[in-house]
Amino acid sequence: MSVQSRTRQRSKPRKSESSGGHETRGHRPGALGESEPGGRKRSPVRKGGRDQRATESGASCAQARPPSQLQARRHPLCSLTAALRERLSLRRAPRFRHWSSLFLAAFAGVLHWSHISSLFENDRNFSHLSALEREMAFRTEMGLYYSYFKTIVEAPSFSSGIWMIMNDRLTEYPLVINTLKRFNLYPEVILASWYRLYSSTMDFLGIRTKICWTVNRGDGLSAVESCEGLGDPASFYVSMIFILNGLMMTLFFIYGTYLSGSRLGGLVTVLCYFFNHGECTRVMWTPPLRESFSYPFLVLQMLLVTHILRTSNVGRGSLIALCVSNVFFMLPWQFAQFVLLTQIASLFVLYVLGYIDSLKLQKILYTHMASLGLCFILMFGNSMLLTSYYASSLAVIWGVTVNRAELLKWCPTEAISWVIQGLAWLLGTIILKLLTSYILGVADDAHIGNLLKSKFTSYKDFDTLMYTCAAEFDFMEKETPVRYSLTLLLPMVLVIFVAIIAKPLKEIIQIFAQSCGLPSVPHKADERKEQSSTGELLYHALQLVAYAVLAVLIMRLKLFLTPHMCIMASLICSRQLFGWLFSKFHPQIIIFTILALMAIQGSSNLQKQWSIMGQFSNLPQEELLEWVKVNTRQNAVFAGAMPTMTSIKLSAGRPIVNHPHYEDAGLRARTKIVYSMYSRKPAKELKQELLKLGVHYYILEESWCVRRTKPGCSMPEIWDVEDPANAGKTPLCTLMAKESRPYFNTVFQNSVYKVLKNIP
Repeated sequence: MSVQSRTRQRSKPRKSESSGGHETRGHRPGALGESEPGGRKRSPVRKGGRDQRATESGASCAQARPPSQLQARRHPLCSLTAALRERLSLRRAPRFRHWSSLFLAAFAGVLHWSHISSLFENDRNFSHLSALEREMAFRTEMGLYYSYFKTIVEAPSFSSGIWMIMNDRLTEYPLVINTLKRFNLYPEVILASWYRLYSSTMDFLGIRTKICWTVNRGDGLSAVESCEGLGDPASFYVSMIFILNGLMMTLFFIYGTYLSGSRLGGLVTVLCYFFNHGECTRVMWTPPLRESFSYPFLVLQMLLVTHILRTSNVGRGSLIALCVSNVFFMLPWQFAQFVLLTQIASLFVLYVLGYIDSLKLQKILYTHMASLGLCFILMFGNSMLLTSYYASSLAVIWGVTVNRAELLKWCPTEAISWVIQGLAWLLGTIILKLLTSYILGVADDAHIGNLLKSKFTSYKDFDTLMYTCAAEFDFMEKETPVRYSLTLLLPMVLVIFVAIIAKPLKEIIQIFAQSCGLPSVPHKADERKEQSSTGELLYHALQLVAYAVLAVLIMRLKLFLTPHMCIMASLICSRQLFGWLFSKFHPQIIIFTILALMAIQGSSNLQKQWSIMGQFSNLPQEELLEWVKVNTRQNAVFAGAMPTMTSIKLSAGRPIVNHPHYEDAGLRARTKIVYSMYSRKPAKELKQELLKLGVHYYILEESWCVRRTKPGCSMPEIWDVEDPANAGKTPLCTLMAKESRPYFNTVFQNSVYKVLKNIP
């Protein structure tokens, strides 16, 4: 390890932002009624949306003999010709196209990896930060997750590190909890094992894995040591995240190409993602969040679902791959179950309308059930998985498919059968979810229902206000659709959406008209299916609606809507949807004209991202952490604001009683007690509650008394809703900021933090 000297470049920090080829014909499957190069027209075969057709050599030989003789034998010359044509035109050309597509996909992945890595470095100057500063840069949940990676990395052995996080005594003192069961920490476990393997291998080979520098911070601050290279734990951690999200962009190109049947579709998907990058992801600003690990596997999962819907005979390999992708999507993120709920609901609608058969849907359901069971086992029996709406929906839909004949025995019309199946799914899911939650005594996800209730009514309580007062959990910003429109993403997706649902919607209206006795054009079920869009396209349209609803209700969930819009945008290259247009105008001209228009605002968005130049610095918190490490015992227990508690646990290694992972009912109750400091309750009442939790030190941040994201969202105002009896009194935090006695002693104070010692 070499030590050199650097001077850190300082610049103005950025303001915080809210999450906020030529197509070859005949290669794309699933194009109904599309003309082939030879002038023949494909026959619309409905099996999975794929086309079955003979080669030209087979067709020419077919003209020489009657069909009965062809079945018996084929002329040797015809067989030889067919074999040569198959080798020359049907093997080598597709192989070349496949390799070139993979090269373009890999290039897109490398480009995205470089983009997000550069943005992260420009924002924080991460390579020049000390180890402590890097840990402080992981705020709120990010620091909590990284702390477990650090625990495993610094443990004497990997197995002892796993034991430590499975018997954690620091996170919710005095409780001992299995954090693998509670916090979706498998990404940290995997990365920590890779880091230990990488470090030990490099040490054995004598290869240096990091270079350390002495960084002069200026402004009268002391110099710090900063290390670069994968040998540094924090650098290794974020590098793996960025590599994973680079691979995600590779999947996006493949996905867009496969869905549209054209490499131009993959190009459109990738460019739309880059042009709307700030609306698609937060990985460049908040790498350790669960979505950074989980979402790339959702892209793979949806690609596999598309393949299964398009394929007439679903192979075991596809189902196994779907199961694995489900597991990798669910394990890192507790919210994944709600996304999969929307997917299952969309597939159920396809089944009810007749676009997929019961056998295919049941195979998908069994795969989801298997993956849910694996996650339940790997998370040591996390009961929230079994009591989720997702699990209940799987069981109810399976019951509907198995008992469909009995359920629809008395349905006089097809429209009524649709209504009955929909009501059976909706009511059955809700009843089963409430029943399983009651039996297992699970209330951890009760706040989700209250949060949705607060969106549509005037209902408020402490927990819902803690969510809705944060911008990322509020309704979607009004400016978001405007930003979509400026890059032409929204108009283009709306055109595609209408093109997909036009025929199915018309047929649904006709069916309901028949049920009401109104005159309409009769259609047989098979005829409706042949004339409508294929199942996988309608699935994507339904999924788009579901993601739009989620994003409108909770702004943070734009990370599902915007990328899916980019995937849908690839269908602008689909001959199945726009073949009538491509027969009049050259498709490349149309596509590149659209991309050129999108690039006007898209390039401006990219320039804005590249112009963000910042420098992470948090001297008050650095002073606090240094004081804690020097002046408090190793077993001293702390309480305070959730983001600060993360840093106390991560950097000082002290026990804490509350933290930012707010999904547990017990943790929400603890946080409510701790946050009584920002209420108008008497100081004596808070002191007694803190003594029950075993708290030795309380870290008071006076800014929390006065800061307000919007009307009604300061901490005292939130407490006025929860505790109206004390409304109108001076907030306790204001009193403690002036004089902490006789209940607490002030043992440390700077411009931001005040440490109060609890007097026994």
